[in-house]
Amino acid sequence: MAKVEIYTKAFCGYCARAKALLNGKGVAFEEYDIGMGGPKRAEMLDRASGGSTVPQIFIDGRHIGGSDDMAALDRKGQLDPLLGL
Repeated sequence: MAKVEIYTKAFCGYCARAKALLNGKGVAFEEYDIGMGGPKRAEMLDRASGGSTVPQIFIDGRHIGGSDDMAALDRKGQLDPLLGL
């Protein structure tokens, strides 16, 4: 199974939707809360080429974007292969 990383903030509806989609597929993920800023926020900005909204989602190190981007991949049938499902 692919390594999934997701940068989030508390009370973020888009973050909750992204996590629900992953959970629904039974996919484990590593979550980084950047609500207080700090090094993880700086890391996200660097990895996401300046993307500053949350969530920012990475599958096997590849930046796929946010919640809407991941949902679009799922609708096209392209998410499961990326996740190794």
